[in-house]
Amino acid sequence: MRLFPLNSSVTNGQSNGGSNHALLYLNVYDLTHINNYLYWFGLGIFHSGIEAHSLEYGFGAHEYPTSGVFEVEPRSCPGFIFRRSVLLGSTNMSRSEFRLFMEQLSQKYHGDTYHLIAKNCNHFTDEVCMQLTGKPIPGWVNRLARLGSFCNCLLPESIQVTSVPHLPAYSDDEISDSAATSLTAESEEEDADHHLLTTPNSDVAFLKEKPVRLVKELL
Repeated sequence: MRLFPLNSSVTNGQSNGGSNHALLYLNVYDLTHINNYLYWFGLGIFHSGIEAHSLEYGFGAHEYPTSGVFEVEPRSCPGFIFRRSVLLGSTNMSRSEFRLFMEQLSQKYHGDTYHLIAKNCNHFTDEVCMQLTGKPIPGWVNRLARLGSFCNCLLPESIQVTSVPHLPAYSDDEISDSAATSLTAESEEEDADHHLLTTPNSDVAFLKEKPVRLVKELL
């Protein structure tokens, strides 16, 4: 996964740079080979990301009260099997304006609030699509999550839908110190390419190689 620069494109004075038009794609990935059968019934367990300006943005889970939004090469999200791209429309934002839009939206998508049923990667891409095109993503992409919310009482307690907790107020220093302490403690147990990276002066969290906890690891 490619990391954002430490300072955003806007702070570098490039907010008006680049082309002001780009196509928007929804890139859909399989989490399991069972999708080969479920897909024909309009079902499946999918991950999705939004592609624009030759970059793809997704949402993943981690343990910290910082953004879970990450950036990858289009159609190449590690740990998933690419299925197809769906053209959603277009945007008149430049590359840097689109990145700023993602940074602002990421404030609502902290990694520790990720939930398989109530707030997953497909909810993130659906909100991006609604804000930019006024239309939702195709219904089949997140259909199982919606069915799960209707049958909440039948689900295992660990993934039952509850209200998303209100995050306590953390200062930037507290977040950085907490994340750094946790990462140091876990460094002997996890591969160096699979940990959360934090960047100063930014509310966006970035993930090296893959999200700390991929969706299929939560199943």
